[in-house]
Amino acid sequence: MQQSSGVLILACGALAHEIQAIIKANQWGRQFDLKCLSPELHNSPELIAPKLAEKIRYWKSRYREIFVAYGDCGSKGEIDRLLQSEKIERIPGAHCYEFFAGKDAFSKLSEEEPGTFYLTDFLTKNFERLVVRSLKLDQYPELIEMFFGNYKRVVYLVQSSDPKLTELAAGIADYLGLEFEERLSGYEDLERSLGQKIFATS
Repeated sequence: MQQSSGVLILACGALAHEIQAIIKANQWGRQFDLKCLSPELHNSPELIAPKLAEKIRYWKSRYREIFVAYGDCGSKGEIDRLLQSEKIERIPGAHCYEFFAGKDAFSKLSEEEPGTFYLTDFLTKNFERLVVRSLKLDQYPELIEMFFGNYKRVVYLVQSSDPKLTELAAGIADYLGLEFEERLSGYEDLERSLGQKIFATS
């Protein structure tokens, strides 16, 4: 099969909408193709690196370059060890909260209140499926205290302002019994990393 002249982004499905928006806004469609893994892998982070390895083996002969849009995401360094062996770069950072807030802003938020539960647009929209039902909080409400008892606040990192999402995020904070804050973050390091990749490969 003929090799593509572009770059393949292998990304967490939780970033799919945002990456597509960045590509469209910057007219990078000819440079990037996007393939996503299930965001539900975050519930089993030990599976992320093996799943990425499968995708890399399948796609690496078909693209000039692969770029990975994942943080460490609880893999305990397994993603980085895989990518080092394959000579593939990823977005710098531990997780998508750091991508969106920016490294310095996220460090400041963490220092202000270590007991912070973060929401993104994606997680706000999918909280019921990915958190409530996945952790069985709907069946066993007493688990809320077990999982979230050490948190003090919810910080909603906003990628695109939407009053309905703000209302939904505030409702999540209320459901968890936590204080609520909203911070407009945009795409920060995610967009910057993709821009640098375009510059490096052009």
